[in-house]
Amino acid sequence: MMRGSTIAMLGALLLTSVVGAARPDWRWPTLPPGVSAPSMPAGAGMTAAKVALGRRLFYDRALSRNGSMACADCHVQAHGFSDGMTTHAGVTGEMGVRNVPGLANVAWRTSLTWTDAGLSTLEVQAMVPMTGTRPVEMGMAGDDAQLGARLEADPCYRRLFRQAFPESREGATYATVTAALGAFQRTMISFGSPHDRGTLSSLARKGAQQFAAAGCASCHNGPDFTDGQVHYVGTGAPGEADGSLYGGKPPPPGFEPPPERFRTPSLRNVAVTGPWLHDGQSSTMEAAIRRHAAAQLVDVDMAALLAFLAALTDHDFLKNAALGPPPAACPIAS
Repeated sequence: MMRGSTIAMLGALLLTSVVGAARPDWRWPTLPPGVSAPSMPAGAGMTAAKVALGRRLFYDRALSRNGSMACADCHVQAHGFSDGMTTHAGVTGEMGVRNVPGLANVAWRTSLTWTDAGLSTLEVQAMVPMTGTRPVEMGMAGDDAQLGARLEADPCYRRLFRQAFPESREGATYATVTAALGAFQRTMISFGSPHDRGTLSSLARKGAQQFAAAGCASCHNGPDFTDGQVHYVGTGAPGEADGSLYGGKPPPPGFEPPPERFRTPSLRNVAVTGPWLHDGQSSTMEAAIRRHAAAQLVDVDMAALLAFLAALTDHDFLKNAALGPPPAACPIAS
């Protein structure tokens, strides 16, 4: 079995094997005051070619064992790159145990899962859905050669990999695939909400005050409303220990009930990323708030607070064509 720590070690080795410094054809867009371009992990780099390749891979079900699942099936743009489901089933039908997080501004985060502190880069994290076994998601564990052969059989991919990784002679591998996926995900930039533009309604402005007064900002702080830390929040879901999250079947061998300590999620586009919390068991934002912060809600105007959270939605981000499915035609002519 490939546990998170094993995947992290493998991913780190793969990342260092793909050298790709930033090139002149890539420029970060204008960012808000006080927000700098994200730091890049060693061995990673942004180029237009890598972004184009990563976008195509992100939407391609060829990255899964049986061709039934793409990254975009769990990370849907209209849902802020979450999926609108409680948890998501993998290629074997096994249900996940964590709600799919959104990806807005993920380039700035070094804590990329609900609990695992060892997965700190997008390249390393991409190995989890591709090759993880607890649970199985895309089911490509140990299939690096098959993945490469599948992608290299496509003339368009052959051209794209050569352009994106001219220094590599291996073409499509775990390393180049995850490097391209990481480059594309770093373009998922969202700073266009009413909150960012300073166009909050009067009710949302009151909600911002409620947000501060209730102590929400003690964890949900910074540009993306997350401190990136894990906290005990008392939200252990029914079914995590007895296996009912697995369709009434017994838990998998070696199953250990997860701790009730979870990383603070970003609130960017939170109104469209439901159902909410680590297990997806809260069907409304109000239910999610009350479930983990009931003690802080005395005298809170919930309507105002919800209006403020809704004002964190960046509608341009949700419709940005550059983040959507790529054109069917290959971007590089033969």
